[in-house]
Amino acid sequence: MTMRRILFTAPVYIILTILGLLFLIPLLWPILASFNPAATLSLSIPTHPSLDNFVSIISNGIVTQPFANSLILAISTMLLTIILAGLAAYPLSRYQFRFKRLLMYGILFASALPVLALITPLYAMYTTLNLQDTLQGCILFFVASALPFSIWLMKNFLDTVPFELEEAAAIDGASTFRGLWHVVLPLAAPGIAVVGVWSFLGAWTNFFVPLIILQSQDLLPASVTIYSFFGAYGQVNYGQLAAFAMLYALPAVALYTLVSRFFVKGISGGLKG
Repeated sequence: MTMRRILFTAPVYIILTILGLLFLIPLLWPILASFNPAATLSLSIPTHPSLDNFVSIISNGIVTQPFANSLILAISTMLLTIILAGLAAYPLSRYQFRFKRLLMYGILFASALPVLALITPLYAMYTTLNLQDTLQGCILFFVASALPFSIWLMKNFLDTVPFELEEAAAIDGASTFRGLWHVVLPLAAPGIAVVGVWSFLGAWTNFFVPLIILQSQDLLPASVTIYSFFGAYGQVNYGQLAAFAMLYALPAVALYTLVSRFFVKGISGGLKG
């Protein structure tokens, strides 16, 4: 029976391994090409690996301003989303009121809306409010588009934190704010991590919204600047493009690594209900 099971499962694992390696090939290209000054579109191991591509894009000033803009957009979006989603999710989790279920369904429906379809009327509104070509305008759009799903995630995760703990803290003399800060937030750390990483990545990787709202070159984030390698410099330097892509991926990887111990638990808890 054991041998028959091995003979049946071995081909399946072999096929899955081959498919996994095929999916890894596109990920290997930027890693190898970034250390290859003569990189092309073909996947090849560099014969003389060097850091020339990284030195070139950093010394030419291609990295500094776009990455600073991206960090401003992503960190501001993450902090505002966590604060606003937490303030909205807490009463939804702790209090019962009329039309609560209808409100939750409305929030869930709003999270499924194609927000990019609103970019044209939004741009007209931004023009009226003088928010076009500003980082603040992009941040407001990112926060507004991230809030519905973030509120839903945060509320469902706060539901798993026992209310009796807050009652015990209140009996000991803690105020509502103190109970929230010292009791609820530490237990809600996985949910906060999920919302933070999700909102950060949404702002960090967004290409279309900054492309439409921002016109000044000194305000463009890295997600838009990377597109300039295909036009502004004539023939594409694939090595520098790969080096830029590797640097562009580092903040997201670093953030996920820092909160990875909370992330899996936060997803499993936040999607319940």
